[in-house]
Amino acid sequence: MIPSQQVLYLHGFASSAKSSKAAFFARRLSEYGVTLATPDFNEPDFEHLTVTRMIDQVRATLAGMTAGPTAIIGSSLGAFVALHAAAAQDAWDLGARIDRLVLLAPALDFGRTRFAALGDVGMARWKASDRLEVFHHAFGRTVSLHYALHDDAGRYDSDAVRLELPVLVIQGKRDAVVDPEVPARWAAGRPNVRLLLLEDDHQLLSSLDTIWPATFRFLQGDHGSASAVAS
Repeated sequence: MIPSQQVLYLHGFASSAKSSKAAFFARRLSEYGVTLATPDFNEPDFEHLTVTRMIDQVRATLAGMTAGPTAIIGSSLGAFVALHAAAAQDAWDLGARIDRLVLLAPALDFGRTRFAALGDVGMARWKASDRLEVFHHAFGRTVSLHYALHDDAGRYDSDAVRLELPVLVIQGKRDAVVDPEVPARWAAGRPNVRLLLLEDDHQLLSSLDTIWPATFRFLQGDHGSASAVAS
């Protein structure tokens, strides 16, 4: 049995609620009678996406769920949102309660590094025009994004978040999007966090057969050691 009979999956940047990992977790959890809730952060549109809006969507999703312990699995930006939603939930008057987190390749420094490749000139151009063309993997095309995403994300400092609930971080050692040292360093100073390092890239798709049993045990209440485990 899974104590958290409700589970949310939060997809990453320029992805969707129908991503490969969302479908994978939905299929595996359904074998145990658990329905996976998957809010779509592309709604009402991608262009005006902000972290605050995403957190509000998590709150709205929880508000519509049955009261009780609820786990969140977040991927990349979705993991960043999951962390900050859990940090904010004490101010929410909700019956559904986030009781554990599984963070896949968490973009813990999203506000600082996600668009760093643009450089100072590119960032200034984005701010001035309020339009950045990015490729959306779920849409299969380039779409515009407002500067508000970057501005808003800077308000959220993952290093300042201290949670008591159990957290499982799963990180690929060959991740070219999230520096593996960032989640490793973040996990090291938190006794409630277990870190699993895998020989994989940012998508972690080749490690799903390893990720699922680790996630399942964690959802069952086996939180293991807070130290890093390499695979």
